[in-house]
Amino acid sequence: MFRLNQAKTPLFDALLEYSYNNTIPYHVPGHKRGQGMDEEFRNFVGYNVLSIDVTVFDQVDSLHKPTGVIKEAQELAADAYGADATLFCIHGTSGAIQAMIMSAVGEGDKIIVPRNIHKSVTAGIILSGAIPVYVQPAIDKNIGVAMGVTPEAVKEALEENPDAKAVLIINPTYYGVASDIKSIARIVHSYDIPLLVDEAHGPHLRFNDRLPISALEAGADIVAQSTHKILGAMTQASMLHIKGDRISINRAKNVMSMLQTTSPSYILLASLDVARRQMALHGKELLDNAIDVAEYARKRINEIDGFYCFGRDIIGQPGVYDFDPTKVTITARNLGITGYELETILAEKYFIQPELADMYNTLCVMTLGDDYKKVDKLIEALKEISNEYYLKYIGISNVLDIPEIPEMVLTPREAYNSATIAMSLEDSVGQISAEFIYAYPPGIPVLYPGERITREIVEYVEKMKDASLHVQGPEDQDVNYIKVVRNLEALTITA
Repeated sequence: MFRLNQAKTPLFDALLEYSYNNTIPYHVPGHKRGQGMDEEFRNFVGYNVLSIDVTVFDQVDSLHKPTGVIKEAQELAADAYGADATLFCIHGTSGAIQAMIMSAVGEGDKIIVPRNIHKSVTAGIILSGAIPVYVQPAIDKNIGVAMGVTPEAVKEALEENPDAKAVLIINPTYYGVASDIKSIARIVHSYDIPLLVDEAHGPHLRFNDRLPISALEAGADIVAQSTHKILGAMTQASMLHIKGDRISINRAKNVMSMLQTTSPSYILLASLDVARRQMALHGKELLDNAIDVAEYARKRINEIDGFYCFGRDIIGQPGVYDFDPTKVTITARNLGITGYELETILAEKYFIQPELADMYNTLCVMTLGDDYKKVDKLIEALKEISNEYYLKYIGISNVLDIPEIPEMVLTPREAYNSATIAMSLEDSVGQISAEFIYAYPPGIPVLYPGERITREIVEYVEKMKDASLHVQGPEDQDVNYIKVVRNLEALTITA
């Protein structure tokens, strides 16, 4: 399966050698292997991790122009994932996504994207100057969750925009839903343009055949993955994979170099090195256990009154070609409580912290670090919550319809860079937004810069706030005011 020796960890080994040699550091960072660190912090994290917190020098290579151990570590990652080239990213998959977009499109280029993109995609669009063409994913109105985009929707968007320069999709979604990515890749490539994939939640797909197909295996040209989200890397540690000749590897390297810090964390880089080794050597059995634990949780949750946890039963619905069972979405509507309320109860009463909550659901992510004992604690907590709320059920309103995609008057870049004025959200209907509005997590906007604000969007935002969701985006942290474009008549969209 692999060409290279996947047991190797060249970067981590170089850092260990540096540490074990007790090298005297006359370089940054200033804590000097922990000796200059705050005592309480140092005692908690330990000297070992601080001893490999180093800067750029020959022994440990340079992320911006790798010629040694980082170069070798990235080549091993490319081999493990089936890429032609892999680039390490230590500013999260948000940064990798921005680099991916900027490697594929530029000023005035159209890029077809799902409406449920993460805010980092729009950030990449703003930075590149591209024009987004939105495709609405299928919506499951029972649970209020966006599914994937269908091949038919992508085909229609390309037929209406044959001058598009790229297509970006999500595989899988935050909730584990995978689109028919093979079919989408064939359609996109028939226009001889690249398929970009936000695979933040799919770095594990390559290593177990009980999971949906990975984007690279399905034919994607460039893929951004959150190694830290599911696998054993540290937070912010991600990878960008490139395959084929539709994306210039050198262009991607240059963009990544422009976006990433010149003082990267070698701790994060080393965690990518060892996470890749772990998957290459032991991925199948580790993921088998994670899947089994997740399916056990799903089965037990569905036996509790008032809860629903979807799984492979949704495959075949519009936008659902496959499903990642490690995502455990707990729907609590039949208890008369919101997903946010469920998350709050779990966190504050039972010290169980889910990944996110939306209006109707709470998401728990099962990974290599979970086991049956921990799941049983979740199950017992959910049983107690059911006993408290099920018989008191007073009903919760029907799932809110996600607002229609509003008119895009300006490109996100034009709106973001425009002169603006703040006004109350209530009075902003008809104005052109210069800001995002989204619930975080998951960070999927309901309003993008450049779009005309509608009454439907304002009412939807107010309902999200009433449900105590973490609505963010505007400079006004309470989201009572929003910045809108001033002097609109001087601007026109480039189409």
